[in-house]
Order: sequence, then C-alpha cells, then structure tokens
Amino acid sequence: MAKINFGGIEENVVTREEFSLDKAREILRDEVIAVIGYGVQGPAQALNLKDNGFNVIVGQRRSGFSWQKAVEDGWQEGKDLFDIEEAVDRGSIIAYLLSDAGQIEVWPRIKKYLTSGKALYFSHGFGVVYKDHTGIVPPNDIDVILVAPKGAGRSVREHFLKGKGINASYAVFQDYTGKALERTLAMGIGIGAGYLFETTFEKEVYSDLTGERGVLLGALAGVMEAQYNLLRKYGHSPSEAFNETVEELTESLIPLMAQKGVDWMIANCSTTAQRGALDWKDKFRKAVEPVFEQLYKRVKSGQEAKRVIEENSKSDYRERLNQELSQIHNSEMWQAGAVVRQLRPENQEVRAIAKNEKKQIVKVSRKLKNK
Repeated sequence: MAKINFGGIEENVVTREEFSLDKAREILRDEVIAVIGYGVQGPAQALNLKDNGFNVIVGQRRSGFSWQKAVEDGWQEGKDLFDIEEAVDRGSIIAYLLSDAGQIEVWPRIKKYLTSGKALYFSHGFGVVYKDHTGIVPPNDIDVILVAPKGAGRSVREHFLKGKGINASYAVFQDYTGKALERTLAMGIGIGAGYLFETTFEKEVYSDLTGERGVLLGALAGVMEAQYNLLRKYGHSPSEAFNETVEELTESLIPLMAQKGVDWMIANCSTTAQRGALDWKDKFRKAVEPVFEQLYKRVKSGQEAKRVIEENSKSDYRERLNQELSQIHNSEMWQAGAVVRQLRPENQEVRAIAKNEKKQIVKVSRKLKNK
C-alpha cells in the first residue's frame, strides 16, 4: 500500500506494483469466487477474474436473458454456472453483483448460505448503507468488503482486454476473519483495476449517487439539452447545434481532458475558447452549487435511495423506463446526433466498404447465372 499526496492530502492507494497479480492469486488460491448476477458488472468481473486464473463460478436465475448470456460467454451449467442459491452455497467469496433492486429481492433466499468465515463482496454499498430500506444486514461472522470500479461493466471488460484497467475504490465494512483487507485488494487486482483508492461503504454510495445524478449523467444530459435548445431557439441548424454541444465535446475535448486535465485541454484550444472557458466556468459553478448541495443532502438522508427502491419495485417500471428513454431517443437533439454519427469518416468508410462488397456480390451472382 502506498501513500499518495494530492495537494497536501494523503491517501492510501494500491497499484499492481506493490500488490501483484501473483500475490492476489496466492491470497485467493483456496477461495471459490461466486459471482451472483450476470447483468452489468457481473459479466465483466467474472470474465476478468477467470482470465486472470482465479476459481470463479457464476450464479444466475435459470430463466431469462442473463443465463443465456452466461452460457454464450462460455460458462457451463453444473461446472461453473449454477442457480443463485447453489452458487452462494459453493462460494467462499460471494460477489453480490445483482442490481440494487435484485439484491433486495434475492437477499432472503441467500443469507442462510452466508456461513461463518465467508466474504460478502459488493461493488456498490447501496444495500448495506441503506439497510433500513433494503433489509440487507450481513451476519456478524463474515467479512463484508467492497471494490467499486469507476466505470460501467462494459468499460471494465474492454479496458481489461486492452491491457488497461479501470480505477476502483475499496473498503472493508466488517473484518471477521482478519483477512478482509487482503481479500479485498486481491479481488480488486483480480478484476483488473488500474489502481485502488481507499473509501468507506458510506462515502462510496454518497459519491456514486451524487456523481450519477450530477456530472456523470444527470447534469451532463441536462446541460447539453439546455445549450442545444438555446441554439435552436436562436435559429441555428440541428447539425450546428449538435456539433457545438455534443460532438466536439465527445470527439475532441474529452480525450484532451483525459490525457492531462482540463487546464491542458483549455491550453490546447483557441485563445477565444480559452477566454470563454476561464471567464464563464465560475459562473456555471456558482449556478449549480445550490443544486449539488440539495442533491447531496437527499443522497445522504436516504431520500434518493427510497425513491429508487419505490420506483424500481413497481411492476411497470421497465415499461415506463423505456418510455422515458424513448422520449430522449426521439428528441430532435439525439435524432440529429444519430445523423451526425453516421457522417463521421470512419462510418462513411464502413458504408463504402459494405457498398463495394455488395456490388462485388451482385457481379459474382450475375456471372453464376450466366454460366
């Protein structure tokens, strides 16, 4: 474990240099990792652990898309793919990676299999932190640990296959065996984390829910809609409004920011853009600070958790979700986006190749007919 200084603030971080994959394999040598749920994080973490040489099994409901997906990914029923209860019974580290709603539903069926000395592993502290709403209270004689990748499951897997890693936070909620920390770090290295930074279950949940509703998803989507609508209101074309709002951000500026930070991104823009960024960023920050304050208080109080659980528990949730997503998809802004994406050079090349291949197939077909 290393101490990293962030502008005078020290944090505990773990990298692959001081905690190698071989060390992780040795620590978990006698463990059976049961990945419960094969939806978002489940496939990525299970496959990464398997590819890294750990003993992994998957627990999933037999009926449904996710079971079939697991089979297509190479998991074999009766060998390393089981019903949820049997997988929890067989496992010594239970990676509880169902959705928050799924964790609530399944918990009464699996808690009896969480026998003394096992580890209950989460990638999100929601269920434990909001126990008054979820009913998830782990037994006292097991380890309760967390590794939370800072990216979607798809990104966790894609980064792994590219030899990279998604950064992740780690936490120990309950250390019964005395081995909880080393189990946690071994799991983090095993799933391919770039580096691991220390947190608590509470702080992981509060930051995660705030981030999802804020910069990562809610705020970003809302701010983009506001700018697009403003430009359209004043007569700019859909193409111009979308390019100035989304395309330039995702295709040009975000990659620059990812390389060396927002200051470097601004430094590599025009002088006009530089002044705009520096003169207006504080105005936007001050405008949204009250909204973020309200958001964080709602997250910490459990109001957001209560809303999530209530909404996700409704029988028509999926139908209503699809309607909400459809409204976004069918809006002028994102219809413009679909057209703009098709006009990207790489997509034009793909269409040109496909068009040429179609012509060749037609030519061959005609020759065969004439013989």
